[in-house]
Amino acid sequence: MPVFTGLDRLLAEPALQQKCNGNLAYLCHNASVDRHCREGLSLLKNLFGNRLKAVFSPQHGLFGEAQDNMIESGHFIHPFFQVPVYSLYSETRSPTPAMLAGIDQVIIDLQDAGCRAYTFVYTMMLLIEACGKQNIEVLVLDRPNPLNGLNVEGNMLDLQFKSFIGLHPLPMRHGLTIGELARMAVQQGGIQGRLDVIPMQGWKREMYFNETQLPWVFPSPNMPHIKTAQVFPATVVLEGTNLSEGRGTTRPFELFGHPDLQPHALLQHLETLFQKHQLRGFSLRPLYFQPTFDKHRDAVCGGFQLHVHDRRTFKPWQTGQLLLREWYHALGPAFQWRQPPFEYEEILLPIDLLNGTDQLRHWVETNGSWDALLTLEQEGREAYLATREPALLYPFPTGEPVG
Repeated sequence: MPVFTGLDRLLAEPALQQKCNGNLAYLCHNASVDRHCREGLSLLKNLFGNRLKAVFSPQHGLFGEAQDNMIESGHFIHPFFQVPVYSLYSETRSPTPAMLAGIDQVIIDLQDAGCRAYTFVYTMMLLIEACGKQNIEVLVLDRPNPLNGLNVEGNMLDLQFKSFIGLHPLPMRHGLTIGELARMAVQQGGIQGRLDVIPMQGWKREMYFNETQLPWVFPSPNMPHIKTAQVFPATVVLEGTNLSEGRGTTRPFELFGHPDLQPHALLQHLETLFQKHQLRGFSLRPLYFQPTFDKHRDAVCGGFQLHVHDRRTFKPWQTGQLLLREWYHALGPAFQWRQPPFEYEEILLPIDLLNGTDQLRHWVETNGSWDALLTLEQEGREAYLATREPALLYPFPTGEPVG
């Protein structure tokens, strides 16, 4: 059965179009397309005409053109539609009252990656909060969680380590759609705002993105295809180190390495660990690569490509933490933790922001046990599952465990 996103439904159903009243603004980006891969901004401009007064864009810019962390986008007038485009990854991450002046409703239409360490959901939450202060309604057009809506993985964020890659207590793989995340933020997260969500039609919680019959359009420049999203909860933590996470290659987050890493010498040891801890559904292929930009630009790095063969048994968070522990001890003094600033945090280490805790860094440095890692992962899990329950829009399949 095909899936229709919130945008698809809004375009097709006059009753939903009646929800859109007064002057409108649209938070969107490169992946805000309909099921025929048509640009959402163009479609809504055609639908609402001069009522569409402004556009907001998240990190990486309206067109997904801006690279990496803390590379800001400017405000501009759209060259074709002649409406102001306000960047919410600029001198501000939250819209100012001036940006919202004259707006009656904001429509949010963003493709999330299903991972806590991805900024779009926090742009959404800050926008809902700002609109609440101005008594402006927000309408979220729901889209799929590309990693499905069943599996929950990773430790809970400790709010002592909150940042723009983790503003709310979520596990690394949260198992929610962006519409459900918005509902949870308003119901349980202390955000005051007038919120409505247009749910998808045909989406089931067990679906991965390529089962939806929807086109994948890269939501950020280093999320080029759906395989990137599948490995992202494993390898995004490498952003907090001096290892390359594959930026500057055609396979970001699937390729990773370091000039001093000897992949063939490590492979058997790693495969033994994977078997011991029952980590399945993937393989590591040793290789060498040369980033064209970012970390180790133009240097030859030894490393691996992470190939996912069975996404339903693959556990990215556990796999990524285990690999990080092994890189730390294999590289010795050549391994370094990345230093601040990172996502506008000047003091805390980037790895602690990515992990949402410093306990995982200590686990890596002390060569912690597997049981200790699993204990960290379970802390707060049951409370999270209970907290998100009222926000869910789509039922769990019969017989499937929740989370």
